[in-house]
Amino acid sequence: MKDKADKKITKTNAVRILEAAKARYELITLPLQETSEGPIAISARRVAELLGQKAEVIFKTLVTVGKSREHYVFVVPGAGELDLRKAARAVNEKTIEMIPSKELLPLTGYVHGGCSPVGMKKVFRTVIDASAEKYDTIFVSAGRIGLQLEIALPELRKAVEFIVADIAEIQPDK
Repeated sequence: MKDKADKKITKTNAVRILEAAKARYELITLPLQETSEGPIAISARRVAELLGQKAEVIFKTLVTVGKSREHYVFVVPGAGELDLRKAARAVNEKTIEMIPSKELLPLTGYVHGGCSPVGMKKVFRTVIDASAEKYDTIFVSAGRIGLQLEIALPELRKAVEFIVADIAEIQPDK
């Protein structure tokens, strides 16, 4: 495990699970803006700027609920938005919608801006946008605001089951 900021980091659940699965990844710490309530979440585009990367390789983890009341996790590039119709088709639902922000922590164990596809409280069906297959590695949250994982899809698959589907509308960096 390599940390670009060279600081001692408390391991997140996502990191512990990746280590147990013997998955290769790089752990990256980003500078945070703090408030009295804790760190402030930053956008995927801002993460891309801080890492010197294109927003297409920074992926955000979104949690939804289907008409069936089942929950789903979608991982989409920071340069795009989840297409709810495509996402619903990918999981065989009539419709899906984003869960309210206040439900994220009790459901997943993660806060908004620090939600990782690895290590949620429960196992949810997970779908990663097909654009991820174009890259050797992608970046996802390591389970805490300001902590990112750089990981290849085969390594991520060691820790989390997922399918790959076209679920995002991508707006490339200008």
